Amino acid sequence: MKSQPLAQRIGVDLRARGLTLAVAESCTGGLLGDLITDIPGSSDYFLGGVLSYSNRIKQGLLGVQAETLAAQGAVSAQCAAEMAQGVRRLMQSDVALSVTGIAGPGGGSDGKPKGLTFIHLSAPGCEQGMRCIWPGDRRANKLDSALAALGLLLEYLHRTTPPLADAKEEEHG
Repeated sequence: MKSQPLAQRIGVDLRARGLTLAVAESCTGGLLGDLITDIPGSSDYFLGGVLSYSNRIKQGLLGVQAETLAAQGAVSAQCAAEMAQGVRRLMQSDVALSVTGIAGPGGGSDGKPKGLTFIHLSAPGCEQGMRCIWPGDRRANKLDSALAALGLLLEYLHRTTPPLADAKEEEHG
């Protein structure tokens, strides 16, 4: 499966840096957590996730603001940010990912088409989101969303935190 090498690389990077990860998922229905936990030893860095398909869970468990849901909806950049921040706080993880969107085939509108997805990464000193519109069917859109979230995490890890081995070399070099 094409996701396996990506999830493995993330696992190696998180373990090497001593970082923990949590996820908050809506439209992916647990697929992001599934890809992460397909890797043996993922319990070293993966704390868990919240599958928040309803607004009640987004608000009550993750702390998404009622105002955000009323003004922008569950499928919005602000909701994705609040989901990631909420699960990071709840699980006390170093890094958190969230995914919210419209997997299809129904549920879309002119303003929010089928396939629209918002992904967010929350970490100390970093809040980064992305907006995607996937063209596939429901299953393909869910997989594309989960893989994009993993890609965002890998990009963050490579951009912001050197592996521990590199840090030690710099200290002694």
